Amino acid sequence: MYDPNRLAALVAVAEAGSITRAADRLGYTPPALSQQLAKLEREAGTALLVRHHRGARLTEAGEVLVARARRVLDELERARHELALLTGLSGGALRLGTFPTAGVHLLPPALSAFRRAHPDVRLSVADYDPPAGVAAVAAGEVDLALTHTYHPGESAPVPSSVGVEPVLEEELVLVTAPGHALSSASSRLPLDGLAGQPFISMAPHHQARRAVEALLAGAGATPALLVPTPGYAVVCALVSAGLGVAVVPEMVARTAVTPVGVRALEAGRLSRTISVAHRVDEAAPAADAFRALLRGAFGRAGRAAGT
Repeated sequence: MYDPNRLAALVAVAEAGSITRAADRLGYTPPALSQQLAKLEREAGTALLVRHHRGARLTEAGEVLVARARRVLDELERARHELALLTGLSGGALRLGTFPTAGVHLLPPALSAFRRAHPDVRLSVADYDPPAGVAAVAAGEVDLALTHTYHPGESAPVPSSVGVEPVLEEELVLVTAPGHALSSASSRLPLDGLAGQPFISMAPHHQARRAVEALLAGAGATPALLVPTPGYAVVCALVSAGLGVAVVPEMVARTAVTPVGVRALEAGRLSRTISVAHRVDEAAPAADAFRALLRGAFGRAGRAAGT
């Protein structure tokens, strides 16, 4: 392997025709530059320069090495430029994964703020139903992925190459048809207050919701309608039509397209944690900057909501 600085010294001598002039151009003293060139000749195993009283000229081996060195140095300069763009977030790309709720309610304002701060970073967004986003990060399909876990519930295994950073915790709340008796009070509703209520169940076989559904069934909620996939917009529409009550993340309830009544449940029993998954084994300035933005935005939102 040849030292790039010594290759640059040889190219400078070839262009200047003199060790003295090349040394002045590079900011070396002539003896120091001569030492670098001597080391390069030892690395090459042959003479690269013929020194004479008027300067220096390349040998045939020197001409071969200079031709290659120019290409190598040009590529290194391009690499330095591209790395500088990435480090300064003046280029590069950020690939994001998200689940539907976050994609609709959380990601757009965060991406808008990121775009204003770093307009030259290319952005892309893909849908991943948790925990598939974590696997996508591990596989290098995306740089970051928003994912979630429910409490109670079991967390899916996380690969050692992936870190999962919680950014927002929200309560699960009761949604009812407008004017329903259960949503008319402002106090928190104990879970046993759901006993006998027709309940719209969301995918009791789904890993994320399984423990939540079991807890609600144990409290006496009566299954009235099953939605096989956790599609919250559909669930809220069914609730609004009076087909039953449901328990959804607070973010979903507050932004439902169809009118619903909302009531908080007893504290500490049901919640959802939204996290951002990222790779831990590589430097990624754009991903790091977006994670910092999420921490700031979600942290402020959580503190304002008292969660």
